[in-house]
Amino acid sequence: MWLELQIFGFRAMWSPFFFVFLLGIGIAYHLITGPYRKRFGGQEKPNRNQKVSFYLGLLLIYIAKGSPVDLLSHIMLTAHMTQMALYLIITPILIIKGLPVWIWRNIIEAPFVGSFLRFATKPIISLLLFNGLFSIYHIPVIFNFSKSAPVAHTTIHVILLIAAFVMWLPLLAPIKEFDHLKPILKVGYIFVNSVLITPACVLIIFSSVPLYAAYTQDGAWLTALSLCVPGDVLNSISTQLNGPETFSPLSVMIDQQLGGIIMKVIQEIAYGSILASILFNWFKEDGNKIDPLPANSVKSR
Repeated sequence: MWLELQIFGFRAMWSPFFFVFLLGIGIAYHLITGPYRKRFGGQEKPNRNQKVSFYLGLLLIYIAKGSPVDLLSHIMLTAHMTQMALYLIITPILIIKGLPVWIWRNIIEAPFVGSFLRFATKPIISLLLFNGLFSIYHIPVIFNFSKSAPVAHTTIHVILLIAAFVMWLPLLAPIKEFDHLKPILKVGYIFVNSVLITPACVLIIFSSVPLYAAYTQDGAWLTALSLCVPGDVLNSISTQLNGPETFSPLSVMIDQQLGGIIMKVIQEIAYGSILASILFNWFKEDGNKIDPLPANSVKSR
C-alpha cells in the first residue's frame, strides 16, 4: 500500500505547509514560555514533562492531519477513525498538560475566550457539546458534506477540536476555574462520556450497509481526495484510480466496522488512563488526610 500511495505525490503524503505551520507553533511555544515569558506575565518555565507533552501533542496533530494518515483517512474509514482518535481524544490531553498555569491564566482572562470557556466547561454543557457534535458529524449526510468542500471540512474539524478541549478541561483542570468536579463526579463524568460517544460507534459498527459515499462512490471519493491531493496531481492520475479498493486491503464493510471498533477502543483506553490517574490521586489525597499515630503510642508498642 505504501508504494501505491506514492502516486499522490510528496505534498499529499506529507503536507509540508502544515508541517511548517506546526513548527511555527512549536517555536512560538519555546519563545513564549522561555526567553520572552515575562513579557506575557509568566514566571516559571514549563518543566520537562510539560515540554514533552506539548511537543508530543504537536507531533500527534501532524501524524493525524499531515502525515499519510490524513491521505488514508480519505480512502479508508479505519484510517479516518484512527485520525479522529488521535486528533480529538489524545492530542487535547497532551496540549492541556503541556501549557503552564500562567498561560491558562492569560487564556481565561481574555475577554471572549475566557467567557466562552467558563460557560462551555460546565460539565453538562461540555459533555453534550463534544459528544453531540461528534455524533452529528458522523451522520452520513453531514459526513459526506464535510468531505465535499475544503472550507466545510476544515471548519468542522476545527470546531470538533475546540469541543474536544472543552470536554477534557473539567477532568484535567489545569486551573481552579475549570475544576468544577470532585473526584467521584469526575468518575461519573468519564462514564457518561463513554456512554454518550457509543451511539456513533454503534451506528458505524453494526450498520448492515456502507454508510459513507466518500468510501463507496467514485465521484464522492475523488472529491474527498481533492481535500488533500493537489488538483493538478489528481487530474493527472484520475484515470488510473478505480476507487478506494485500489489502495485498501479491506472490503468496504469490514473497513467500516473496524473503524468504529478502533475509535471505541482508543477512546476507552484514553478514558481508562485518565480514570486511573484520578483514582490514584484521590486515594493518595485521602491517605495523606489520615492522622499519623502519635509518637508515644508507637514507642509503647
